[in-house]
Amino acid sequence: MKKILVLEDEANIRSFIVINLERAGYEVIEAASGEEALEQLARHPDTRVALLDVMLPGIDGFEVCRRIRMTDPRIGIIMLSARAQEMDKVTGLMTGADDYVTKPFSTAELTARVDALLRRAGEPDAARDGELVQPPFRLNLVSRTLEKNGERVKLTQLEYAIVKLFMENRGQPLSREEILDRVWGRGYFGEPKIVDVNVRRLRLKLEDDAQDPQYILTVWGCGYKWNVE
Repeated sequence: MKKILVLEDEANIRSFIVINLERAGYEVIEAASGEEALEQLARHPDTRVALLDVMLPGIDGFEVCRRIRMTDPRIGIIMLSARAQEMDKVTGLMTGADDYVTKPFSTAELTARVDALLRRAGEPDAARDGELVQPPFRLNLVSRTLEKNGERVKLTQLEYAIVKLFMENRGQPLSREEILDRVWGRGYFGEPKIVDVNVRRLRLKLEDDAQDPQYILTVWGCGYKWNVE
């Protein structure tokens, strides 16, 4: 059974989320504070997805996300918040979250987001015994890891999926909508803006100078292009 952590300090909201995730077939671990969430993850290293409320007593959801990403690039992270401001969404994604859901949300929406995140993390690659090599990058399709000039680059599963899509479509402009469909899945509830934030995050990891990108180029009026010979 796939294991999910739910970090929410309001007991009634946490109970609502837990009940519906359990009905959908997930094993749920609960936490009411950021500190408890980190302790629970240490006890349950096989947790596949973490749902993190932003506004918490003690350390907030953004900080919990940062600490998780320092040790585990593979776990899926979805931020939960009643704050709908654009900057809050960007902050959550830039700290390492894969998705952001604004309260109030429907159980169908939340479950769909969790399902999509797990599919991306667990779906097999077509070339299971292969690599994509485009110097200075080497993407291993079995271990789902990326190297640049022989050095490992830590990627989340979402970032891996975006890089794989770019490398498979080298030199071809990809629209934000196409990237959303291919990475997040058709019927995704979110906004195209999430593509821009994840590309910004990838540039910080992959580019020699994120302010003057050479590998992930912006195609104005369209989206992005992977520019590696």
